[in-house]
Amino acid sequence: MREGVLAIALVAAVAGFSRGATAQEAMGPAAPAAGYLDERVIGALAAAVPAPAAPGSPQDVADRTASERSTALEDTDRWLLATRHAELRPGVALAHFDCALGFRIDAAEAPRLAAILTRVLHDANEAAELAKARGHRPRPVGDDPDRRACQAVTSAQRATASHPSGSASVGSAYGTVLAALVPDRAEAVTAIGRQIAISRMVCGMHYPSDVEDGAALGAVVAEAVITTPAFQADATAARVEIAAARTAARTSPACAAERAALAIPLP
Repeated sequence: MREGVLAIALVAAVAGFSRGATAQEAMGPAAPAAGYLDERVIGALAAAVPAPAAPGSPQDVADRTASERSTALEDTDRWLLATRHAELRPGVALAHFDCALGFRIDAAEAPRLAAILTRVLHDANEAAELAKARGHRPRPVGDDPDRRACQAVTSAQRATASHPSGSASVGSAYGTVLAALVPDRAEAVTAIGRQIAISRMVCGMHYPSDVEDGAALGAVVAEAVITTPAFQADATAARVEIAAARTAARTSPACAAERAALAIPLP
């Protein structure tokens, strides 16, 4: 149901964007965009995100129960992986996908791919922030000031909104875009994007439904991005970089540790 609402919004938003393209072109060249998507598209996708679970509702109770159980993962390999996943800057986050891709790809050697992820980061995060502004749900680390996080968080950060998870949105968007660029590894890279989202629950930064809605938002943002001519142009150059990295056939020594961490079941 949640993903269905966002999918409908994606179709409507992209259709609206397409109708406005001619008018925009008539205005002449625009300044380089931070992301790929028109603000109207981002706004429409953000508006389709379901509201956060109401305090005391069955979803809220289930979220809190699951979040409390996840504290059992503190200091395990899955917790350490979640700590790594908290870093989402494109130059670093590309390494999260090394094992899923089956080869290492360095941002310094793949500047067009890094540039794509930078623009995707903007769009996915912007959509999540707009959705968050519609209603404030406290984070697990905000509800419980003694709750550990797998990253350094200030008291001000603990007080920020939990729904939807912006990091889950970004991780899911990265996975969806990389799946489009490397289709033969689509299932594996999409799965890692999902695990980046789950890591936010492991870290105590978001409740499960915050992660679910954030990941769904990231996926539809990425699907909208993939339809844009600007992305298609960038993708052509990025695929050349990906092919070169594939030919080099470097692998990550961290893959065994990642497999061990992901084998740990969520409590």
